[in-house]
Amino acid sequence: MKSISAKLGKTLRKIKKMFKKRETIKQVEEGNDLAPKFDANGFIPVVTTDVDSGIVLMHAYMNNEALKKTITTKEAHYYSRSRKCLWHKGATSGLIQDVKNIYIDDDQDCIWLNVVVRGKASCHVGYKSCFYREINLESEQLELKFIEDEKIFDPDEVYGDAPNPTIL
Repeated sequence: MKSISAKLGKTLRKIKKMFKKRETIKQVEEGNDLAPKFDANGFIPVVTTDVDSGIVLMHAYMNNEALKKTITTKEAHYYSRSRKCLWHKGATSGLIQDVKNIYIDDDQDCIWLNVVVRGKASCHVGYKSCFYREINLESEQLELKFIEDEKIFDPDEVYGDAPNPTIL
């Protein structure tokens, strides 16, 4: 029992020290320290792509806890601004995002996740990608054009009466 407790303590200390303090531009831009910059609300934007196709699956935000959980579990966690809580992607739907790579941009204020999705869909509407429509630049009305032909799953069957995260 003592060894499990010791391992847990060591893991917790490692997580606490996971992010370094941002001290110099050289450290942030050219160093090896992970020193993410969260915005004034405590968020960092995240772009998530499919590891095999390179397709952008979604854009979301993480807070400090979500980024730490993503790193330690190798499963995508985000912060839902509409629900105001930590969100383990796929916990309800089963469409877990297994993280294969995590990239951070030059000034460490944006994350890029490269993932394999269990179930092959990432959008709560049922499509593979949340970017299933294109703004038609040839249209005078700027109509949206669907670029995915069919849904991977039926959201009503998967989510039932759970509240829709889209805010009007």
